Amino acid sequence: MRDWSAPQVPALDDAGIKPAVYSTSAQGEVQPVGEDGPARLYVCGITPYDATHLGHAATYVAFDLLVRAWRDAGVDVVYVQNTTDIDDPLLERAAATGVDWRELAESQIELFRTDMEALRVIPPQAFVGAVESIPQIAEGVEALLASGAAYTLPSGDVYYRVATPVEPPFGSESHYDAQEMARTFAERGGDPDTPGKEDPLDALLWRAARPDEPSWPGGGLGAGRPGWHIECALIARDHAGLPLSVQGGGSDLIFPHHEMGAAHAEALTGIPFAQAYVHTGMVGYEGEKMSKSKGNLVLVSKLRAAGEDPMAIRLALLAHHYRSDWMYDDAVLATAKQRLAAWRTAAARGSRTPAAQVSAAIRAALAADLDAPAALAAVDGWAAEAHPADAHAEGAGADAARVVRAVDALLGVDLAGS
Repeated sequence: MRDWSAPQVPALDDAGIKPAVYSTSAQGEVQPVGEDGPARLYVCGITPYDATHLGHAATYVAFDLLVRAWRDAGVDVVYVQNTTDIDDPLLERAAATGVDWRELAESQIELFRTDMEALRVIPPQAFVGAVESIPQIAEGVEALLASGAAYTLPSGDVYYRVATPVEPPFGSESHYDAQEMARTFAERGGDPDTPGKEDPLDALLWRAARPDEPSWPGGGLGAGRPGWHIECALIARDHAGLPLSVQGGGSDLIFPHHEMGAAHAEALTGIPFAQAYVHTGMVGYEGEKMSKSKGNLVLVSKLRAAGEDPMAIRLALLAHHYRSDWMYDDAVLATAKQRLAAWRTAAARGSRTPAAQVSAAIRAALAADLDAPAALAAVDGWAAEAHPADAHAEGAGADAARVVRAVDALLGVDLAGS
């Protein structure tokens, strides 16, 4: 699948600091990641039926910071992202709107590409769709059946045995207890009440063909289409390589998606899926969770169409720590626009704060669990010390240019605009 154009990322004069991040599986521990290189990053992508709202954008901008910090520290990065371009929600939206599901998926994927490009998000080396991965997924499901880690219902649907022994044990990623697993599985795409399942938590690996639904050849499985979790497990295995340094995504993916995907991969390979599981917070709008079902999505494309500077949108996202839940409203964007204007003024005039001090502060903030708000505060301090319009301090232009390059390289914010 085609990705999007990469932004030009300036090279800085010296090497940065290798980052440490908060891992859900480590129960709150902030740990170094990607130290031995290459750093292998897999971030779960969109299901393309409503792209790209600010929750999506916040996630991909957060992991863009991680990619930038790694590269600044001289770490080679293998970055993979999927797109779930066949799934029940996509088919349901297509049916409700009278649009062919393939047209809907492609239109939303293209919109996602243009949003990511506008926000200056570095694209993954592999941007992979579920549909193009079906042959490999079918082979993986057949292997799970052969090993006894999966079973087939009379309907032809194939399920993963959640009781399959894996290492680390099932539950080590989320640390949810049985009650929390049961509740969350039912809320987030699981089917605990399907007749014939051995365990309510057993997860769908392969959905046998149904009338009036798209399906593909599945070898010994028969015609059908893949489940959600196995898709990410095998795209990560085949394109990033295991173990991953970081499995990333929104906090709503902690369970069942990331727990199940890890178990599927571990049952197939016998090795841990990821060293760290990193999750972004949820973005709400005017006091409510932002979601497709509520119809309260704030779309990046609509903000852009209204004339908002993508760099202001990016700053609005960076103003919140990636792990925090937060509410968007018009004031958030207004503050970001004021910040961007102040930074661009300082870029034009220079500042009494030395560039080396600013760069060091940004790097230190990002190395400490991608603390973007602290990084922004360092640039705010530099902008607050901007020279007056009628002052022409010697060397101010060159020093300001160094800050502009650092802000671009590390935070992905282009200060060259007007």
